[in-house]
Amino acid sequence: MVETTPVRHLLIPFAGRGSPACRAALPGLRLPRLEALLARLASAGTDTQDDTAFSPPHERALAAALGLQAADGCIPWAARDARRLGLPGSDGDTAWGWIDLCNWQVDVSDVVLGDPAQTHLEAAESQALLDAARPLFEEDGIGLHVTPEPGRWLASGELFRALPTASLDRAIGHSIAQWSHITDAGRPLRRLQNEVQMLLYTERVNDQRTARGLPPINSFWLSGTGALPASVQPDGAGPAIVDALRDAALHDDGDAWAAAWQAIDAGPVAELLATCEGGADVALTLCGDSAAQRFSVQQRGFSGWVKRTFGSRPRAAAVLEAL
Repeated sequence: MVETTPVRHLLIPFAGRGSPACRAALPGLRLPRLEALLARLASAGTDTQDDTAFSPPHERALAAALGLQAADGCIPWAARDARRLGLPGSDGDTAWGWIDLCNWQVDVSDVVLGDPAQTHLEAAESQALLDAARPLFEEDGIGLHVTPEPGRWLASGELFRALPTASLDRAIGHSIAQWSHITDAGRPLRRLQNEVQMLLYTERVNDQRTARGLPPINSFWLSGTGALPASVQPDGAGPAIVDALRDAALHDDGDAWAAAWQAIDAGPVAELLATCEGGADVALTLCGDSAAQRFSVQQRGFSGWVKRTFGSRPRAAAVLEAL
């Protein structure tokens, strides 16, 4: 019996970024290993959607790799998490959503979604707020569950079955109005959100946080909504995800984004290049604001050698800019 070498697949979110500082950093990037790898690979497909889509390219690419078919804003990430954690009802057709506690930054003209990671919420605080909010959710038939990540709850209920929601990776740092479009089916959510906001305003947890100089938790963000087919395994084989660019991209820190790319080029990309040079099949998916482009090995032997030796080497900056 001949054993085949498994395909190695890297998926890199925020590989391209259109925000001002990251875009300004792009021409100065020197990514020799990425360029050497791209010279050995060929395009295997591009997924392009408007950058107003609720599901960003890296989430669509991961869903495709895992065999999840869903409408925009309805990739059932929360249901996948619930099944992985073995929560009650997660092995059936229950619909789920992520509830991320956050700080809505309010000024005279707009309300902007702050990054939940920057709230530095502790597990005890998350549990206390969940205990206080649970009755409001239960009135709408929604069950709440803690997760290993403080400030993120898993919610189950029919409201989430076909309710499109914007990914946090789309909404952080942007106007709430831009990404919180609520359909008729989601109107109970808007009322619930208002009730939770009023509750949070009176919570002692927030008084204690303010006294410590931390931002108050004044709302939540719903995302990852949908139901996971019973046949789907939560830990199905998928690509290795390189998340090192995310924080810098979301906060438009061009220097940090460029430094993270240099580390990726010297680390995971260099390893994938070595695997490719060793003769194994590999794949690479680069994701930006609007597009995800997948590359894979398509030519071996003499024709592939000719392409690598005499063909023009792709410029990494041009590839990333197109995302």
